[in-house]
Amino acid sequence: MQTSRREMMIGSLSMMAGGLLAASASPASAAQAAPAGAGVYKAGSAERKLDIINLHDLEEEARKLIPVPQFSYISSGSGDEWTLRENVRSFDDHAIMPRYLAGVKQPDTRTELLGSKVEIPIFVPPMAAHGLAHASAELGTAKGAADAGALFTAQTLANVPLSEMAKVSRGPKWFQLYFTKDMGVNRELIARAKAMGATAIVFTVDLEWSGNRESDRRTGFKFPASLPFPNVPNAPAGATLAELFTIFKRDLDFKDLEFIARESGLPVVVKGIQSPGNAKDAVNAGAAAVQVSNHGGRQLDSVPGAFTTLPGVVDAVGHKVPVYLDGGIRRGVHVFKALAMGASGVAVGRPVLYGLALGGAAGVTSVLNTLKYELELSMKLAGTATIKDIDRTFLA
Repeated sequence: MQTSRREMMIGSLSMMAGGLLAASASPASAAQAAPAGAGVYKAGSAERKLDIINLHDLEEEARKLIPVPQFSYISSGSGDEWTLRENVRSFDDHAIMPRYLAGVKQPDTRTELLGSKVEIPIFVPPMAAHGLAHASAELGTAKGAADAGALFTAQTLANVPLSEMAKVSRGPKWFQLYFTKDMGVNRELIARAKAMGATAIVFTVDLEWSGNRESDRRTGFKFPASLPFPNVPNAPAGATLAELFTIFKRDLDFKDLEFIARESGLPVVVKGIQSPGNAKDAVNAGAAAVQVSNHGGRQLDSVPGAFTTLPGVVDAVGHKVPVYLDGGIRRGVHVFKALAMGASGVAVGRPVLYGLALGGAAGVTSVLNTLKYELELSMKLAGTATIKDIDRTFLA
């Protein structure tokens, strides 16, 4: 059954790579997702552009389409979910101080992320198992990001092979590595990432142990056995997150960072940093960039919102390496504030999966284009013509 499902999935998704997507499906076609207990997990397959007023609306719309256990896995945080809420709320701690008569006619949102030219300073972070949201899985997300001119981060726990993602993602790509206990597997994952055209390796350091995911326990969530993780040998089928993570190394240290940099020959982004001192140590150990993140509030509850810790990390590493941010981005003004605080780019996670669930690749593009529109409007009204013009003088 698993082999058959995988062949069916890869076959249909390869059609996307060849531009053979069917005409946009009706919204109702996305509502046919079947829960894991029904045998083969079947997510929706709608492919349509979304008319988005704001990204907050997407969560409730996606809730109607994705079965409860799978939606809860995507949307929930750890413990009391204080950090999950704080990621969004913390942007309210700073206001924007605009400058008028700045002569800005049309802002330019183009920038570079570790040398990759992109249309927007907004990229897609690694998130496990996109097949929970949509039948196209990571192929839909990769294509949608490319169509928006955004960078896409492929991930270790993807439901499709990296080689298949490479076929639909003509834009810049990074690869996120969960460091396994098997050094041979780590080398193989890095080799596959380079073969797919990844220009950087994202080393996630804040998930050595699974967080207190109470929601997953309440709903009995397990990754559906019919959604494999083809890039990870010996990944257990139908496992809980805690069971799945028994194959990954738990006592990570800076020697592992050094191994990745040496083995890949690519820039390494250390993702999961919030402490200024930790950021300094990572840079000293060879990190080419730091990604401020608390894993979307899914790991240690009661840590600060990511935006709260951003300025400390930026000040700690100075201009030695770029600093990126993920966690709580829901508005163009959030992007503007993060850039003003010193981030070189930001990642938006859950809204991308909600857009994928609602509209496939076109839905992902709609989410990113909405943020681009809001960022452009923020730049016009604040008086900034380019991304480089945005600095802390625009924050009150």
